Amino acid sequence: MPAGNDNGLWSSGGPGFSSNSDDWATPPHVFDELAGEFAFTLDASASAENAKCGRYYTLDDDGLSKAWAPETVWVNPPYARGITGRWLEKAADEADSGATVVVLVPARTDTRWWHDQVMARADEVRLVRGRLRFGAGRAPAPFPSAVVVYRPNPRPLTVTVWTPKGPR
Repeated sequence: MPAGNDNGLWSSGGPGFSSNSDDWATPPHVFDELAGEFAFTLDASASAENAKCGRYYTLDDDGLSKAWAPETVWVNPPYARGITGRWLEKAADEADSGATVVVLVPARTDTRWWHDQVMARADEVRLVRGRLRFGAGRAPAPFPSAVVVYRPNPRPLTVTVWTPKGPR
């Protein structure tokens, strides 16, 4: 989209640069690299337009109420305040039931959900180096991101820096 035609979406203070927006479309290169590693079978938080897997749950399906195990699950949940933690709790619970779950979230290390659902329950955290460009955004997100992995057989938590291949 040419500059000036975005109706302020990505301008300073626009909703594209606000944590009030919960719709952050997965960067294709990020998904492709992780899909090559994990071979996802379910996208648990999608729309018909942006689903990353043949099987997916939409907002109307309410992925939080569905069983995910024994699938290998991709989740880029809504980032709205108060919701992200519920998705991570679900991811951890489903791993306890036999799913492998990979979640892309803002790296909000100061939040309760980060400590309760990521640090206490995840197997792996990949802190994304730099800031991702989501959807059609020409500028990077106003927050850092992390890939959080939950596996059926818990291991000690590992934290690494991850630089996805592809556009920055």
